[in-house]
Amino acid sequence: MLFTEVTESSPDVGAREIVAQSWTHLHELLFEGSWNDELQRHRSHHAFRGNSNANYRLEPSLMRIGEGYHEREKHLLRNFQKYAHRNVVEKDSVWHWLSVAQHHGLPTRLMDWTYSPLVALHFATHNIREFGIDGCVWKVDYDEIHEHLPDSLKKALRAEGAHIFTVGILDKYVKDLAALDKMPSDLNDFLLFFEPPSLDDRIMNQFAYFSIASNPTLVIDDWFSRVTSPRAWQKIVIPAGLKWEVRDKLDQANISERVLFPGLDGLSRWLRRHYTKRV
Repeated sequence: MLFTEVTESSPDVGAREIVAQSWTHLHELLFEGSWNDELQRHRSHHAFRGNSNANYRLEPSLMRIGEGYHEREKHLLRNFQKYAHRNVVEKDSVWHWLSVAQHHGLPTRLMDWTYSPLVALHFATHNIREFGIDGCVWKVDYDEIHEHLPDSLKKALRAEGAHIFTVGILDKYVKDLAALDKMPSDLNDFLLFFEPPSLDDRIMNQFAYFSIASNPTLVIDDWFSRVTSPRAWQKIVIPAGLKWEVRDKLDQANISERVLFPGLDGLSRWLRRHYTKRV
């Protein structure tokens, strides 16, 4: 599961875009709001996503296949299901198939997120070719975002005693993408977060989950501008001048490709970056 990036610059996000001034300040921003007074524990309800370029939009990979992409969504998934081995999914549902497809690089309307701010920092600093460009971490309160779900989905979460959907919960309440698209919301479109099955060590090590929009043409950062709650989202900018320090300290903390992409591919990517000379 790669936290892939897309092109074009973001719209102005105003006061909710904050520039980290130091490694310490960055951690204060990332972990701010994690205290749960009811539990008396630090239990964050935030989703994190790291981008190596702060100007990249929050656009799903489906948008990058060109004009008419939304009309080809069903064809992509149908053919993936047709040609993929049936053993790749534990249950024949659209949510299982979408999870597997996204995980293996098929263009979908899903986007990758993580519970871990440090994993998000990795993806904001893994591309040393972009160390001359500001990066960022998007920090999103999924409880606040889920306040804009259709009433039926909000009731589903409450009934399950959950804050995040699973493929099992979605199977019970949303038949397919067409049903999702037709659900009403106070903002017309909505965004929900769900955990995929634990397909392999990569998903587990990245502490990863997905977002999905009710509209395949939705650009998430555009939609964020319609969410009025000041706690719903934040864009934390990592200045280019801070990236080397962040990267080196993440490596020292064992947050690297070697851990997040178990296997020889991840090992090779880590070694290539580790031994690339700073210029």
